[in-house]
Amino acid sequence: VAKDLGLQLPAIRDNAVRVVSQGRTQYFSLHGKTGHLVTAERIDREQLCESVQQCVLRCELIVEGEM
Repeated sequence: VAKDLGLQLPAIRDNAVRVVSQGRTQYFSLHGKTGHLVTAERIDREQLCESVQQCVLRCELIVEGEM
């Protein structure tokens, strides 16, 4: 994510970049040393998308400051 957006790793470590998921559980985060998008919580497909064939888990990336 950091590479794709042209962000420097200090910005990620300083909490200038956040990943926000829908609902209370935050399933994703950014790894502070690499800038990679990683899972922050266990993702249980059966619990999230019980009767839906195509399961989509959306999240937003919030960047503070200038890009």
